[in-house]
Amino acid sequence: MHSFTNHDLLAYLKTIPFAGGAIDKLKIYYRPLVCPFVELIGMIEKNSKVGDIGCGSGQFLLLASVFAEPSAVFGIEINDRLIENANSLFKREVKIPYKFQKFDGKIFPEFISDLDIVFLNDVLHHVPKNMQRKFIDDLTVRLKKNATLVIKDINAESLLVYFNKLHDLLFAGEVGNEIKFQVISSWIKDNGLEILRTSKKKMYVYPHYTIVAKKK
Repeated sequence: MHSFTNHDLLAYLKTIPFAGGAIDKLKIYYRPLVCPFVELIGMIEKNSKVGDIGCGSGQFLLLASVFAEPSAVFGIEINDRLIENANSLFKREVKIPYKFQKFDGKIFPEFISDLDIVFLNDVLHHVPKNMQRKFIDDLTVRLKKNATLVIKDINAESLLVYFNKLHDLLFAGEVGNEIKFQVISSWIKDNGLEILRTSKKKMYVYPHYTIVAKKK
């Protein structure tokens, strides 16, 4: 069992020198305050291969590498600058195998089929609304048998969703396409995955949901 707290995550991040822009620094150093990273990292089994779809600057995988002891981590991201950030962080801090790859937002790389657990953290609401269902369909096809898929996003069923829309407008320059918890749950089941557990959690004004599913 993993034993760490949000304080441990924040304390570790503050030891990391990072030369990126001000917005990137805020996201790297303080995101655990508004996102349930302790819960998510706690799902990773020791020596597992971990993937992060839309990995940003690699912050989540960095914390996973330090606090969960995976055997390797892999991230894909559409933004070249963020991939550079991730490689910079990992070059200094991480000893296990890692890889960050450019993602066009449509075609998932083949190496996803080798991963034990794949995370989709606050990514789906950035996918264009007319492409979200296909995004999930294409991702689940790539997963190997018995792989775990973890989807953490903002719940459109809550009126607090508008705080996240404001957040994205300020930090990402766009308004998100959040999906209702029940809708994404049905998409996962339609793709033949078994939902193992779900949770809903409010952190400050952000209404999170997490769905953990296994490919049969």
